[in-house]
Amino acid sequence: MCLIAFAWNTHPRWRLLLAGNRDEAHARPSAPLARWDDAPVIAGRDLEAGGTWIGVSPGGRCGVVTNVRDPRVPQSGRSRGLLVTDWLRGSADATAHAQALRQVAGQYRPFNLLTFDAHAAYYLGNRPEPRAQAVTPGVHGLSNADFNTPWPKTRLLMTRLQAWLEEARDEAFEPLFAALADERPALDDELPDTGIGRDRERWLSAAFVRGADYGTRASTVVAIDHAGHGQIVERRFGPNGRPDGQTTIDW
Repeated sequence: MCLIAFAWNTHPRWRLLLAGNRDEAHARPSAPLARWDDAPVIAGRDLEAGGTWIGVSPGGRCGVVTNVRDPRVPQSGRSRGLLVTDWLRGSADATAHAQALRQVAGQYRPFNLLTFDAHAAYYLGNRPEPRAQAVTPGVHGLSNADFNTPWPKTRLLMTRLQAWLEEARDEAFEPLFAALADERPALDDELPDTGIGRDRERWLSAAFVRGADYGTRASTVVAIDHAGHGQIVERRFGPNGRPDGQTTIDW
């Protein structure tokens, strides 16, 4: 994933409510959201490295990962998508998992990871050094920098999620998908400088990235209630933002 906003333990029904976009090269092979045959995982699947960018388990765990946008950082190590599948397949709680992963986080490509279970949530990263931070109740955001880094698209998605929490009557997720589909770029004086040039910064500053070779491949909403039941909805897109199907799974 490359853009995430989520509400943790702040809604009367949903323990976790998360909305996010996965941006990726369109040529990278992926399988759509499904129940996996070989693991207790509900997720899309990266067919190149075998992991996933976001997923849930039938017991109500959730994991989501983003890369770190910094051309100075080598993209070497184990696939970060395996971090999500290892978390979902595992039995350790979020706190024990965070303590263990921090010891080996340097073995993975640059990552930001969010883990959620019935009792706790953690942000974990490995650049510039391994770290783990417990997530407090409230609305938070993550993109390709650090936890709650105030990039314009992250702030905007957090604001729209907060509005949904305050205004939603029927709890339909369409306003969240509309926020994920926003193609407006940030103003130039708000753009971050991550070393990729102003034109590319502007292009990637929109929530929804449209491109022939690279762009938003999936928009996903996850809702998990306080009993561990929930729903995950994935909308997929091909080159130039072409709609490519939707999958909804309840558990």
